[in-house]
Amino acid sequence: MSWDLHALFVRHSKEIANALRRRGVSSENAADLTQEAFLKLIVAGRPGQATRDNPRAFLFRVSRNLHIDQIRRERLASRVALTHAEFEAIPDDMPSPETKVFDRQRLAISNSALKELPERTRRAFEMHHLGEKGIEAVAQELGLSTTRTWVLIRDAYRHVRDRLREAEG
Repeated sequence: MSWDLHALFVRHSKEIANALRRRGVSSENAADLTQEAFLKLIVAGRPGQATRDNPRAFLFRVSRNLHIDQIRRERLASRVALTHAEFEAIPDDMPSPETKVFDRQRLAISNSALKELPERTRRAFEMHHLGEKGIEAVAQELGLSTTRTWVLIRDAYRHVRDRLREAEG
């Protein structure tokens, strides 16, 4: 006999969230911890022993333990009070819109350069560079020597590099 998760959620989720809120957890955090407790229940499946076959008790214990774990993590995390100016001074690691456009242009040039290559050269390059296969594996798949395969891949790299340099002006 398996647990009816939907019925368990309808029956116990509010009760678990309320118990967490009584422990001082915010409403949003209580809802998150409740959902995480149900995820733990799904992952755990049914306990094997009939004496432990009490999903309500399991959910309450897991939600309490999740809250305790969260408190422990928060104690370990250092907090720094920043002014607005200090916060704004933190460098953003996201690329700028200009960088994104530039990178997309270079990708388009590389893609068209690959299309200009002979089929076997392009395939060797793609298997090696994009498919992350070694030279020997590519050579074996293409039925070529490793030396000839290396020459094809080197030629492809040079061709793409040359097209990118041409585009730079």
